[in-house]
Amino acid sequence: MGIMIDGKWTDDVLAAETGKAGEFLRAESQFRNRITADGSSGFKAEPGRYHLYVAHGCPWAHRTLIYRAIKKLDKAITVAYAIPGLKRQGWMYEDNPAFPDCIPDRVNGFRYLHEAYTASEPHYTGKVTVPTLWDTKTRRIVNNESSEIIRMLNSEFDGIGADPTDYYPKNLRGEIDRINALVYANVNNGVYRSGFATSQASYEAAYDALFATLDDLEARLGRQRYLVGHQITEADWRLFPTLVRFDVAYFALFKCNRNRIADFPNLSNYMRELYRVPGVAETVRPRYYVISYYSIARINPNGVIPKGTPVDLGQPHDRARLAA
Repeated sequence: MGIMIDGKWTDDVLAAETGKAGEFLRAESQFRNRITADGSSGFKAEPGRYHLYVAHGCPWAHRTLIYRAIKKLDKAITVAYAIPGLKRQGWMYEDNPAFPDCIPDRVNGFRYLHEAYTASEPHYTGKVTVPTLWDTKTRRIVNNESSEIIRMLNSEFDGIGADPTDYYPKNLRGEIDRINALVYANVNNGVYRSGFATSQASYEAAYDALFATLDDLEARLGRQRYLVGHQITEADWRLFPTLVRFDVAYFALFKCNRNRIADFPNLSNYMRELYRVPGVAETVRPRYYVISYYSIARINPNGVIPKGTPVDLGQPHDRARLAA
């Protein structure tokens, strides 16, 4: 997809993301400031101040769209949606009649997301990723780490009208963190470790860990309705974006082809229940996932996009059989 080197775009890949044994190593996010309710961080939670750059195809960005929806922050935080597919200069924002629901950047007028990075750090070197959270007051990026952005959306905006539901309650944090760590390593990032591996051994190790964890989650969801406790938590919202992309992208393109999510009764019903939470369905775009993932030249060099989108999230679910 390309990277920035000393503030200039290049079509190279980040060498540090491929280990000596051919394993995929995800680079750390570089912008890590925080929004706080009282402004003690220098970034105060205020309506209309913050702007999100996202892409529907990206599961990490999807987390932030879900939180913006379920916390009812759609009026407080504006969003720019990249058009589907990876372009020569990375995530691109434009008015495109083929994708009328992909709102361009009407805050800064950036055509490419890398413009936000050089506006913040003129000599920036590294990846240009979504989600990116922008501060319109200081005119710079606040944060581009999805796990931290959703924590801010969960807790720091309650005083300005966000829904008060807490998806990271204190009494469940230890278990949420444990599940998050497992799911991130083996599922969220595990599909990428499979798809981007450059050796057979690295691929098989990632594949085996992925399906061992999916098997464990399937068993867990046969005993309880949600991943942690009897309520929806951050752990569920961190797993969901991977599940809705699995059958249309990861199963075939990323060679994660032991089973589809549709073949796991508990996981597939659980996925459909989360899809029906008010506001969530509007954040899901399976066709865009197909376009975006099959546009990755390093794993689909001919660029042919499949016509089908083999997923139906609107089917009924059976999760009410388990006590919430």
